[in-house]
Amino acid sequence: MVPTPALPRIRRPHPGHHFQEIPLKLATYAALGSLALCLTLSTVTPLQAQTASSKPVPSLEQIFRAQPYRGADAKDASFSRSGRYLAYLWNPVGEPGTDLYVHDSKTGKTLRITSPQVMAAFEAPEDMERFAKKLKQRDAELAERQAREVAQQAYLRGEKVDLAQWENAALETVKKELADKKAKDDAQKAADKAEADAEKQAMAALAAKRAGKPAPAAAAASSAAAPASAASAADAAKETWELRDELKNKLARDKLKPGDLYPGVAQVMWARKADELIFQYRGGLYRWKAGDAAPTALLASQRQLRIVAYTPDDAGFVYMDETRVLRSRFAQGGSQVLNRELVIGDDEPKKYRIDQTTISEDGRWMSLVARAPLVPAGPDGKPGTQPTGRQVEIMNYSERWATAKKVDREVSDDKRREKPLALYIRAVPAAGEAPHKQPAPVFTNGGGDVWFEMSDVAWARDGSRYAFSTWEREKELLRIYIGKADENAKPELVLERRGDVGHEVVNVMQPEFTPDGKTLVVGLDEAGWRQPYAIDVASKALRPLLKGEFEAHDVIGFTPDSRSLFVLANAGDTAAMNLFKVDMASGAMKAVGAPGEYHRSAVVSYDGRWASANAGNWAQRPELKLFSTDGAAKPATLTDSTDKAWAAVDVLRPERFHYSNRHGDRIEGYVFKPAGWKASDRRPAVVYVYGGPLNDRHIVEVDSFQNTAYLFGMYMAAKYGYVMVSVDPRGHSNYGRKFSDANWEQAGEPQAQDLEDLVKLLPTQFGVDAQRVGLNGWSFGGFQTQYTLYTKPDLFAAGIAGAGPTEWENYNSWYSGRTIGKTERSKPNLRKYSLLPLAKGLKKPLMLVHGMQDPNVLYQDTVNVYRALLDSGKESLVDLFLDPDGVHGLGGTVKPAAWHRKYEAFWLQHLGRTSQP
Repeated sequence: MVPTPALPRIRRPHPGHHFQEIPLKLATYAALGSLALCLTLSTVTPLQAQTASSKPVPSLEQIFRAQPYRGADAKDASFSRSGRYLAYLWNPVGEPGTDLYVHDSKTGKTLRITSPQVMAAFEAPEDMERFAKKLKQRDAELAERQAREVAQQAYLRGEKVDLAQWENAALETVKKELADKKAKDDAQKAADKAEADAEKQAMAALAAKRAGKPAPAAAAASSAAAPASAASAADAAKETWELRDELKNKLARDKLKPGDLYPGVAQVMWARKADELIFQYRGGLYRWKAGDAAPTALLASQRQLRIVAYTPDDAGFVYMDETRVLRSRFAQGGSQVLNRELVIGDDEPKKYRIDQTTISEDGRWMSLVARAPLVPAGPDGKPGTQPTGRQVEIMNYSERWATAKKVDREVSDDKRREKPLALYIRAVPAAGEAPHKQPAPVFTNGGGDVWFEMSDVAWARDGSRYAFSTWEREKELLRIYIGKADENAKPELVLERRGDVGHEVVNVMQPEFTPDGKTLVVGLDEAGWRQPYAIDVASKALRPLLKGEFEAHDVIGFTPDSRSLFVLANAGDTAAMNLFKVDMASGAMKAVGAPGEYHRSAVVSYDGRWASANAGNWAQRPELKLFSTDGAAKPATLTDSTDKAWAAVDVLRPERFHYSNRHGDRIEGYVFKPAGWKASDRRPAVVYVYGGPLNDRHIVEVDSFQNTAYLFGMYMAAKYGYVMVSVDPRGHSNYGRKFSDANWEQAGEPQAQDLEDLVKLLPTQFGVDAQRVGLNGWSFGGFQTQYTLYTKPDLFAAGIAGAGPTEWENYNSWYSGRTIGKTERSKPNLRKYSLLPLAKGLKKPLMLVHGMQDPNVLYQDTVNVYRALLDSGKESLVDLFLDPDGVHGLGGTVKPAAWHRKYEAFWLQHLGRTSQP
């Protein structure tokens, strides 16, 4: 469905020993076709026109191979204050963890600062040995999984294959380990017995000596060989089922866990002036300066330390442990606690404790967000018993007897347990300065049974003021505050909106000051699109910064003169976010990145001259790229994250299209057309849909290689001649408020209408047989697939619904209360959107798919709708495909190749094959 809301992000650091120089590579770009298209339905080919491929069609085992073709994207890029250096975390395909790389824009060279070999200088040898051993295990497991999947399909084709070879080899390993353990245990027992016999003889000799008697003769050495041999024979005679039990235990014991593999660097922070940085690795802090041959350890403790900032003079650094913010100087030992814990009097009802600390860039001020327990301590000073929330049980069937684990679940009719909140403003103490008297909070919220959200506190660069926003869901109340750097002054309310606030605005409401501190930039959707607005700090006047119907809610940075800002926006192409430089006076926009590429995780240098982002598309897979914001230098590609073997799998690419629905809204999609396709064909087709609001994501994105929509779509078109369509109906995010709010209090209906309008066009525009069109979706798309098949039962010939929330009253309230409908604490009123009463409308075959360990959309959602289908006589129409160990994206016993083999068989059974060659 939707992921749990992300925790606040923290930047991170890195180390190095010998630096590896990486040659600079220039980016190449595919031309972007025109988006000026006709009204009813048009196609656009911004990346590559459809051409017949001479490559053989890859198998599902090749497409979804165990070792992914794609490594992790570069992350947490940041520029040095001078703008010369760009640090980022990344590693090539197959390497574990994320290491620190630094690119020098002056020389065009990239240095790898950390690696397992480099960090071995700071690690215990046992840890490095464990990392190497577990990496070898991971690679062996992936290789075996791939070999097994290939062999299983060969067996089904009638080839002679030994499917037991892997288990037999594993059982032989178990036998050897058991024998080795037995031999070791026997040797230890023999040694223990010999030592006991010797001790007994010594004590007997001592007793004889004291009694004046001769020492007794030593007992003959007992032989443990016979019993040991008999025991070994017994082990060797263990039946196969017993060895399988031992193997199961071994696999559980050796299963890869978080922390088993080399993690790399977790956080980086540049100095305020110098070209140097501090990075965090495995909880310790390390320092690297441009030109140094290796990093040096600052604090290599066993605690989870996090770097916050350099001190204003770069002579020290500020960091955090689990609860405290501390300051240290490079030239001297010791640390000073900056955010000493709050002192709350015995008579104060709310016992606040610090939850979050933010320090201004100039290092002079800090904000402390504190929270208090809902139940105060008792008269004896012991903590009060806090109310616990709802927990649901998830069954595990992997052992002999089923067991249950409990997971937290807050649904729409649950009473909320929002902790009381207080915001304190404090001056950061100077080195050695005595603590000041604690000020009172400048802002509070009483918490309780309310839905209250507060953004992070943003400071002006000069530390003169701060800002934050709040959202109260029940009141539909959005507020933005600006406060002065004063420990006792209350912040001023500068903007209030009640009722007319888009449901997707709250997630992007993070205020930010311009460098001169005169303007506060906030994200609003006053005109129906999430875009930046400027609040004049002096006059409190609000004005839009952009013009046009597009999404632009991610402000990246500013030029030093505060005249321009940088923002990610989908202006001109809803499927491709670009990085734009915007004149804050006129709203004029200039693209920094290439048209037709999706830009993610963008950052801009402090001086505004450089930018970087992970950018790419279907023709050129995304990589970290460096741009000069004035276009003076050619973009440079800094990473290489895709296995070269991907080229053999990349046999077909989609075409973009859009159509107008019954309301005149433009609906975006893409389609895989097979080689030899003609508009007059009558081919089977499958439509893939998601359909729900989800922050800033949708299906039609030019850099998305989603498993089912893209990879499986490519496969079915190339192998069977299917027309495979993916579409973004109303309900999706990043198409403006009209789309993201469309789902409100009519869940699934606008999407179903848009799908109906699409199906009407398929026979004439896409060469599709109208009687052989299937519908598929996952998560919200699983809900949408079911809703459409139940309410428009003759529209599609069959459907596959994966992990769909069928009972919205049981889904997480942070999502359902924001996107489905207004909730009530007193009753589960979202049940009005349940699919269970609609299930009786099904007429066509439907396969329900779910991971039985899913903590997000509970497996019970599928069980309950399955029961309703059986109860209404649909047993011959409905199939159930379950992953006993799978979670929301499966990932248990059912791997992607097997998952899509099931899809393949279902579509071929119910939609048939194409009559075209």
